[in-house]
Amino acid sequence: MNATIRQIEVKSVISKTNLPVSDYAVNPYVGCTHACKYCYACFMKKFTGHAEPWGTFIDVKTWPPIKNPQRYAGKSFFMSSVTDPYNPQEKIFKRTREFLQTFQGVDINLSLQTKSDLILRDLDLIKTFKNVRVGFSINTLDENFKDDMDAAAPIERRLAAMKILHAEGIRTTCFISPIFPGITDVVAIIDAAKNFCNLVWLENLNLRGNFKPKIFDYIREKYPTLEPLYDSIYRRRDLRYWLQLDGVVRDYAAANDFEYVRNRDDLQRDFDAPPVIVNFFFHEQIKKGLTAR
Repeated sequence: MNATIRQIEVKSVISKTNLPVSDYAVNPYVGCTHACKYCYACFMKKFTGHAEPWGTFIDVKTWPPIKNPQRYAGKSFFMSSVTDPYNPQEKIFKRTREFLQTFQGVDINLSLQTKSDLILRDLDLIKTFKNVRVGFSINTLDENFKDDMDAAAPIERRLAAMKILHAEGIRTTCFISPIFPGITDVVAIIDAAKNFCNLVWLENLNLRGNFKPKIFDYIREKYPTLEPLYDSIYRRRDLRYWLQLDGVVRDYAAANDFEYVRNRDDLQRDFDAPPVIVNFFFHEQIKKGLTAR
């Protein structure tokens, strides 16, 4: 896919964030050419002035030198909240790498989240951070479904990169998100990653914004037998699917001696321990639903 690429100047690449996992977000790019059909970050077009469809453009940020990076010691950073720090364009522009170089030797808590094995290029830098975690978003083992949903690296390469990072002593996360009801095999993904990840995060598909009808059209075309399920979940707000899946994963965790917790943000584990499975479903709503029943 040919993307529209611009270079823009910004006052800072660091911004305060309300994310529960960090103090600051770092987004070296505007837009993302991984073009995920379910991308919540498409709301950014309201602020960027782009006429192009989300996923077909990327703005490459340049920013002034960060003065005294040491003043951020002890703070937590998330890369990235509304883009992927390892878009294909990172090969050329190296904006993520520049940020990592700037903060070498600074005692920050750094979380990197990606769908690309390009992150291995920066293994030398990542290893210099004392408190670092690398997450890979994986919501299927089916490469055909993956190709329908995004233009990012194949799942096989994401898993291989996770294995390499874990072997180098870096804490890794398998972020199973978004979980497509009836399509995403959560247990199979955990089985595929469990030997080289420390955390497994679970997040359900949240259909909002202008991509909701696109997802419904896709289900209707490719998985017509699932259309009633999606109608039940996303039009009638029936929570039973998520409750049932919660039980399935809880049983799996118990059978495999994994810790299974809900909605906790920062968990420390020894490398040799089984992964911790963290459920980020909408449990406040689920609890209300259970009470109502």
